Amino acid sequence: MSVLAQAAYGQTFMSETAVDTAGMYGPRTDSLEAAVFVSTQEGNYLSKGKPIRTEVISSSGLRKMACCTLAESFENSASVTVGYSDAVTGARQIRLLGLSGIYTQMLDETRPVMRGLASPFGLSYVPGQWLESIQIAKGAASVISGVESVTGQINLEHRKPTDEKPLFLNAAVMSDSKLDFNVASSLQMGEKWSTVILGHVSGNIKNFDHNGDGYMDDPKMLQFNFANRWLYYADSGVQVRFGVRALQDSRQGGQEGYDKDAYMQMMEDKDWTTVLPWGSEIMNRSLNGYLKVGIPLEPDNSSNIAVVADYTWYGMDSWFGATKYLADQHSSYLNVLYQNEINSSHRFTVGAGGTYDLYREDFLRRLTLTVQGTDGVQKTPLANAGVFGEYTYTLDDKLTAVAGIRGDWYSRVDDGKSHFKLSPRVTVKYSPSDAIVLRLNGGRGLRYATPLTDNIGVFSTGKTFYGNYDSHTLEDAWTFGGNLTFYLPFGASSDTYLSFDYFRTQFAQQMIVDYEYGNSTAAATSIWFYNLDGRRSFTDNYQVDFNVQPVERFTVTATFRYTDARIQTLGMEYPVEKPMTSRFKGVLNLQYATNLNKWVFDFTASVNGSSRVYNFMTDDTDENGNLLYPGGYTPVYPLLYCQVTKRFKGVDVYVGGENLTNFRQKHVILGSHKENGVVSGRQPSFDASAIWGPVMGIRIYAGVRFTLWKKS
Repeated sequence: MSVLAQAAYGQTFMSETAVDTAGMYGPRTDSLEAAVFVSTQEGNYLSKGKPIRTEVISSSGLRKMACCTLAESFENSASVTVGYSDAVTGARQIRLLGLSGIYTQMLDETRPVMRGLASPFGLSYVPGQWLESIQIAKGAASVISGVESVTGQINLEHRKPTDEKPLFLNAAVMSDSKLDFNVASSLQMGEKWSTVILGHVSGNIKNFDHNGDGYMDDPKMLQFNFANRWLYYADSGVQVRFGVRALQDSRQGGQEGYDKDAYMQMMEDKDWTTVLPWGSEIMNRSLNGYLKVGIPLEPDNSSNIAVVADYTWYGMDSWFGATKYLADQHSSYLNVLYQNEINSSHRFTVGAGGTYDLYREDFLRRLTLTVQGTDGVQKTPLANAGVFGEYTYTLDDKLTAVAGIRGDWYSRVDDGKSHFKLSPRVTVKYSPSDAIVLRLNGGRGLRYATPLTDNIGVFSTGKTFYGNYDSHTLEDAWTFGGNLTFYLPFGASSDTYLSFDYFRTQFAQQMIVDYEYGNSTAAATSIWFYNLDGRRSFTDNYQVDFNVQPVERFTVTATFRYTDARIQTLGMEYPVEKPMTSRFKGVLNLQYATNLNKWVFDFTASVNGSSRVYNFMTDDTDENGNLLYPGGYTPVYPLLYCQVTKRFKGVDVYVGGENLTNFRQKHVILGSHKENGVVSGRQPSFDASAIWGPVMGIRIYAGVRFTLWKKS
C-alpha cells in the first residue's frame, strides 16, 4: 500500500468530513482494506451509528442491478421509488417520503447537485459504476449544505483518487439494444498527488414500440460523460480536492420521423390539415468544476477550516412538437466553515455560504388554438446567502443530539422582494442499550421552484398552461418524524434488525401543478400552475424494515412502505388524495454468495400499490371496453428482478433480467383524437405524462466488469 493510501486510511479526511459535522456520512477510508470490506458487506442496510436515519447502498448493492445509472440503483429500496415522468423523454424521477425527488437534496460528496434545469435528467447522468456508495438520509438533515432538503438528502460517494484500482472497466448490453460502457482509473503520482479519471458512453441502437401505440417505448439516446478528480495531500495535513466534469446527452422520443423544423413551419403557416409525426428532441450539455480545501488548525485535526466552491453550467435545448424550451443555467455555490471539536462530547461548526443561479429561458408553446410564452430570452437571477451554526453533543454511545440553525436572505420571494428566512433543525439519537436505537428529527426546508422543468412531463401534452408557470416560488415546508430500530440476537451476523419509521411533511408554501382544476371526468385540456397560499398540503409516510442473515452468506431484506399524500387544490374544501402517488410499496431482496464469493445470486421482488388517477382518466377502457381504473385507482402490480454473477480473478461476468413479470402500463399515450389510428400530439386531449407504472417490459442484460488491482 502506498504512503498516501496509508495516510488516507489512518486519518479522517478533513476536507470531506468537515462539511459533515453532524456525522451523517462519517470519515472516509480510501484504502485497499476498506474497498475489500465494502465488497463483502450487505448491499442495502441501515447505518447504526448515524444520528439521522440513513440507508446505505454499498458498492455491493450497486452491483445487484444492471445499475447503468443512478436512476436504476434504487430498485432494492422501498424508501426511494423511481418512475418515468412521461412516456416520451425517458426522464426519470424519484420519490422520497411520498414526494417528488425535487424535494430531496442531491449531494455529490456534500456539494449540492442536480438543481433546477438538471433535475429532470440528473439521475441518468450518474453512472452507477462511478460510485462507491449512496447514503439516503430521511428527514431534515444538516443545515451545513443548505436547507433545500425537504424530505431528505441523497449523498453520492464517487470512486476516490486514492483507490487501489489503476483500471476498472464495465460493459453491458440490454435486450432493448441499450449499450453501456464505463471506465475508471485511479492513479497516484508521488506522495502528495492522486487523481481518478471517469468515463461513460451509453446509447441505444434500435427503438421499439411493443405496445403498438405509434410512439417509441424509449427515446433514442446517446450520452458522453467524463470526469477528472484530483487530490493533493500536504505533509502539513492540508488537503485540496478539485475536479471537472463534462457531459452531452441527446435524445429523441415520440413518433419516428419527428422533425421539429417541419413542425414549426406547419404551425407558422397555420396548416392544421397536414399530419406530421409528433415527438420531442432534447440536447442537454453540462460543464462543472469544483474546489474543496481543508486546513487543519490543530495537529489532531480537532479544529479546522474548510472551503467548498462549485460552478455548473447546464444547457437544455428541447422541442416538443411545436413547443420550444431553450434554456441554460449558471449556478455557483460557496461554503466556508469552521469546525471545532472541544472534546469527545462537544463539537460545533459555524460558517457562511450560499448559491447563485442565473436562468435564461426562451419558451414558446404553440398549440392549435393558443400561443404561450415569450419567444425571447427571459433572464431570472435567484440567490440566497446566509450564516449557519450547528452544535453536536455526544454522551458515550448512548446519546447524540444535533441542533442547527441557518438564516438566509432570499433574493426573490412571492412579492418579488428579498426576505430573510430562519431554518432550525434538530436531530436526536438515543440508544438505551446496544439492541435499541431511537432517532427523532425535525426542521424546515426551503427551495426555489422551477415549475416547467420540475414537472417536465407537462411538455408532453397538448394542454394549455394557465397561471404562474414562469415564476419561481420559494417553497416552504416542515418535516418531522422518527425511527426506532431493534437489533435482534439471531442470524449469522450481528446486523439482524427490525426498524420502524414515521415522517410527516407539511407545506406552508408550494407550487401546485393541477391537472384537474375546472375539469370533470371528461378529457382535461388545461394545466394550472399556482401557489398553495394557505391551503393544506401534507404527506404521512410509514415504513418497516427487516434484515437478517439466516445462514452465512445468505441475506434476506424485507421492506414495506405506506404513504398518505394529501393536497387541497383550488376549488376544494378539504385536502384530497394526491393523484399518481403510490399508496404503498413492498420489497423483498434475497442474496446468496458461495464460498469466496465465486458465485453471487440476487433476487428482488416488489409489490407496488395503487394510486389515484387524474379524474379525466377514470373513463379510460381497454380493448374489450373494460375500465382500466375501477374506482379511479391503478391496479396493484408486481415487479421481479434477478441477477447471477460469476467472479473470476479480476473479472466479473453477470447476466440478469428486469421486470420479469412483463407488467406494463396500458395506454401510456392518452387522447381522444387520432390521425391515421395514432393519437395526435397536437390535440388538447393528448397526454403522455400520466405515467404511474412501467413503460418498458422484460429486459435481459449481460455484462462484464474488469478490475486491475495495484500490486503492493
